[in-house]
Amino acid sequence: MNNINMRAAVAVNPESPLQIQSLALPVPQAGQVLVKVIASGVNPLDTKISQGKGAHARQPFPAVLGMDLAGEVVAVGEGVSAFQPGDEVYGMAGGIGGQQGSLAEYIAVDADLISRKPNNLSMREAAALPLVFITAWEGLVDRANVHAGQKVLVQGGAGGVGHIAVQIAKARGAQVYATGSAKSREAIESFGATAIDYNEQVPTEYMTQHTDGEGFDIVYDTVGGASLDASFAVTKVYSGHVVSCLGWGEHKLAPLSFRGATYSGVFTLLPLLTGKGRKHHGEILAEATRLAESGQLRVLLDDRKFTLDNVNEAYAIVSGGTAKGKIVVDI
Repeated sequence: MNNINMRAAVAVNPESPLQIQSLALPVPQAGQVLVKVIASGVNPLDTKISQGKGAHARQPFPAVLGMDLAGEVVAVGEGVSAFQPGDEVYGMAGGIGGQQGSLAEYIAVDADLISRKPNNLSMREAAALPLVFITAWEGLVDRANVHAGQKVLVQGGAGGVGHIAVQIAKARGAQVYATGSAKSREAIESFGATAIDYNEQVPTEYMTQHTDGEGFDIVYDTVGGASLDASFAVTKVYSGHVVSCLGWGEHKLAPLSFRGATYSGVFTLLPLLTGKGRKHHGEILAEATRLAESGQLRVLLDDRKFTLDNVNEAYAIVSGGTAKGKIVVDI
């Protein structure tokens, strides 16, 4: 801790490669902890921000990007009692709203946003979890109250949020189905869901096959666009609930209204952007830790290794959509 500077990857200008710079070491303020970052998860939103897109993230340039992290607490600010130096933690704790992100050797974060890292997950695995787990949990549990006896459909079951949503629904006793391409069938089934090939069946066909035409109790759309429109048409009459983390377009609500069903949107960034509800993010990650340590949660990782020195290669892979699981940068 004698060094007053640290290495970080900085987005200097939109659409320019990230640059490695030496920045002042952050000092934890009241309610914050200083974390030595071991691993930083890369999300599609991170790459969009670096390209000058993703205006909803409200991240001005220059910026240290990276929302997800896993690391070790090295210092605590005033009023923090939940963590102490040496604790291994993880969280979605920066990289938007003008806050420093996790592509740096150290980061000062709000203690409410983090949780104890699962003992049975590596730092890389833990760094891949926060955003996707929180997004999946807020939709399935906070909004839709998923429980045993329900039939749940996850649109995009092999994707980042999708494969976590499958596992949360499964852990809470639901019968889970998930759409995907033929090549994602094996992955979807390995997480405990019945795979539905969206190229082989139209929504009304798989609704008839798996629910006798009644519709699914919960549909979690992680794809947006036409996938969300399809979700409205396959939810259960009266009691069905559609959740989407990508419901940002214009959609006709008539199919949903005619079924007497309900809809909820999920916008995981709100606590980081507004400061409200941050403690709940830490609570959700505590649930992730519990599920992981009980053997009910695992995360798909791309096995390619990256560091700050070749971080732009990692961003290019995520931006190009060719990752096979979550990309993580070793800090």
